[in-house]
Amino acid sequence: MKRAAFYTLGCKVNQYETEAMIESFEDLGYKIVDYSEFADVYVINTCTVTNMGDRKSRQIIRRALDVNPDAFVTVAGCYSQMAPKEVSEIPGVSLVVGTGEKGRIAELIEYAKENEEKLNLVSDIMEVKEFEETRIKNYKDRTRAFLKIQEGCNQYCTYCIIPYARGRIRSRRPDSIIEEVKELAGNGFKEIVLTGIHVASYGKDLGDTSLIEIIERVHDIPVIERIRMSSVDPNAMTGEFIDRLRNLPKICRHFHLSLQSGCDETLKRMNRKYTTQEYKGLVERLREVFTDVAITTDLIVGFPGETEEEFQKTVDFIKDISFSAMHVFKYSPRKGTPASNYKGQVSPQVKDARSRLIVSIAKGNEEKYKKSFIGRKMKVLYERQIDDKSSVFEGLTDNYIRVESESRKDIKGKIVETALLELKEDHLTGKILNVY
Repeated sequence: MKRAAFYTLGCKVNQYETEAMIESFEDLGYKIVDYSEFADVYVINTCTVTNMGDRKSRQIIRRALDVNPDAFVTVAGCYSQMAPKEVSEIPGVSLVVGTGEKGRIAELIEYAKENEEKLNLVSDIMEVKEFEETRIKNYKDRTRAFLKIQEGCNQYCTYCIIPYARGRIRSRRPDSIIEEVKELAGNGFKEIVLTGIHVASYGKDLGDTSLIEIIERVHDIPVIERIRMSSVDPNAMTGEFIDRLRNLPKICRHFHLSLQSGCDETLKRMNRKYTTQEYKGLVERLREVFTDVAITTDLIVGFPGETEEEFQKTVDFIKDISFSAMHVFKYSPRKGTPASNYKGQVSPQVKDARSRLIVSIAKGNEEKYKKSFIGRKMKVLYERQIDDKSSVFEGLTDNYIRVESESRKDIKGKIVETALLELKEDHLTGKILNVY
């Protein structure tokens, strides 16, 4: 039997796309093996958000050839979209595709192997107008299903390469989304995570639907008990949007609202289309409407021109908001973006110091948030058993607190009422109560 192995770098969209590619390979008779194992075909789904993503992609490509020097290596994704010639020149790479054509990747590989051709099939993503349909019927070893509903981004933040790698916004047709959700529900999934490159833009190109409307339609599907959104642009969270969300009990009380800076001057240079006051008002509104809500975010330190005064404004802002969790990034210049040519580039040493301070504040806020739930009972969707020898299962509350609990019964894929006991490292320990 032919063997194929996959490696995914980057975002939840890439994870979804890899799962879809895996199913297409299985349909052609491939056995899917771990990336560390010997395989005939290796597929690397790459990321290019930072320079580190590019380097990691190249390392993973070379790792495949260390296992099998004669393997057919295929590179897909954002890195190959932005640097197709560079990727195609890496020794051992046989096929290069960008952020399009992923739905056809299995047949493209079969064609290239049969004709013994080395192919570079990266095309101009800006010319793509339609959402590329891919379908996942069943995730392997998962209880939460990521569902890609949107592609591309029209925001053009000055630091971000993604609009150039992913193209203009394209939305998936509502009926296609609902059909896949029903299939996933039929396979026992209880939580759906709606994801995309800029989820808030969903439906704008279609003209007859919107993000809140598709959420409401997913909400009506039996078996599905939780709906979660990936990162949402703060501008999408209007008063009407929140009022409609509050009537949907399946919505998870967790909103990832990308901030990037807590300083208005920095936000303006980033081309972020909101102010800190507007952002704070949104957070306050969400906390009024959703009890115990988790507000998480992304933040960039060391953006060009970020003075000590501007950075201090960010420090004060994140202390004021007290996020449940934060992802902190040091600004990384991306060739082709406006910010890479800005004056006032911040030194690596200053970025490191600022990052350490923000991470320290974020860790304190996260611990405070999690500790506030100790002694309470919450429903946890258990995703996996820690290992075969352990009776400990790991899962998530709807407001994104990771919980580990012991159970003699297999509770994977089940929503379980759990008493939350203590904070241990990055998670809470729990005691199993009622299984639903």
